[in-house]
Amino acid sequence: MKRVLIVFSSALLMLASSAASATDLLQAWQAAQMHDPEIAAAQAAFEAGNTRRDQARALWRPSVALTAAAGRMTSDSSMSGAQFSAPGFGQSTGVAFDTSIRDGNLERYLLTAKQPLLNRGLSAQSRQLSLAAEMADAEWQNARQALMLRVTERYFDVLVASETVRLMRQQQTAVERALAEARDRFQLGSVPVTDTYEAAARAETIKAQVMAAEMDLQLKQVAYADLTGQEPQELATLRSTADIAPRSLPPIESWIAEASLHNPMLLIQAKSQDVAREEVAKHSALSAPSLDLVAQMGRDRLVGSGDFGNAENNAGNRMIGVQLTIPIFTGGYRSAQHEEAIHLVDKARAEGERLHQQIALQTRAAWLGITVGGSRVAALEQAHKASQSRLDATRLGRSVGDRTTLDLLNAENEATGAELALLQARTAVALDRLRLAAVAGSLNESALRSVNDMMQHSSVTQ
Repeated sequence: MKRVLIVFSSALLMLASSAASATDLLQAWQAAQMHDPEIAAAQAAFEAGNTRRDQARALWRPSVALTAAAGRMTSDSSMSGAQFSAPGFGQSTGVAFDTSIRDGNLERYLLTAKQPLLNRGLSAQSRQLSLAAEMADAEWQNARQALMLRVTERYFDVLVASETVRLMRQQQTAVERALAEARDRFQLGSVPVTDTYEAAARAETIKAQVMAAEMDLQLKQVAYADLTGQEPQELATLRSTADIAPRSLPPIESWIAEASLHNPMLLIQAKSQDVAREEVAKHSALSAPSLDLVAQMGRDRLVGSGDFGNAENNAGNRMIGVQLTIPIFTGGYRSAQHEEAIHLVDKARAEGERLHQQIALQTRAAWLGITVGGSRVAALEQAHKASQSRLDATRLGRSVGDRTTLDLLNAENEATGAELALLQARTAVALDRLRLAAVAGSLNESALRSVNDMMQHSSVTQ
């Protein structure tokens, strides 16, 4: 049902986006939920995990089993030294009873009901199933967060690659124009031949760079299409006026504390340690005895002939009571399982400590990416403005003869590089905002929408 709702809401968003000028992050996220096989597998695992709660409850419910059999059977019995008495026959001792049925017809059934009363091993198993269901919840949360990050990363990969191609082509046009002017001026004798050589060399270099950028863009577009099922023809871009880095960000210590409590990977690891501890309890000596309420009703009927002629044997039984089971000796198997479970607890604890360190490092990296990245973006914005001013001044200087063709080519290259560096820095900060939310376990559609609000919906054609 949940999957149907996701598909329905995604379809509505896609219909609404058809009238828009560009696909944004939220629409890409909705499309990926419908198309990505990894999230489909994660959802199936989540729904399978939810059934473990029912399994845990079912362990403590009564179980009823019916056994029935029919076939051919031979039965012989011999009894001697019995005492016999009956009305009108008096009493006799040393009596013998013999029965015999050869290849007779057998009918048998047994109905058994069992209700666990005390079973520490069953309690541990029930707790393990409940923990497995809780782990499935955390795994589903982690899968959704991972998909949001993948969608954003591939979305921004296409944006950056597309902008790289656009700027490289723009630079290529400028270099080719500079090469034509250098050749014309050389013909007029106003510039040395080295200017034409420098411009020609730069033109070939930029041509190769454009081809490499176009190939990279195609690969990024394919990766995006594989994830979302959509061709990235038009994507919304980051607004140049958007505040990429938040103005106020809580200190790193609070983020690390939040990640310790709510990070889905840490939650999964904590549940894994609990499962390992329950495995120890399951195989401990104290959990060995079990007490069950048992009720049985059965009947056997054997009809045939034997050594003493035609015969029929009927046996019926009914029983209700408690059953105590205590394993006495298992050949060392149970104790070996207990030792194994103890070592697996130590392993899970060590893995948990390692994961805590990794999550803390990821949290710190994302936090620094935002705090330092904001200042870096501001510096790159100034560098971009300065490079554009330098380019304008160099063009003017070259037109009056104060700057060489090489100066102009270098200014064009630096201006392109500054603009690309600024775009990469802005997308990196936006990604770090989502990564920080992910490690803290709070990455959801609301967090994705906060980044999506920074997009401008004027389309960028790929």
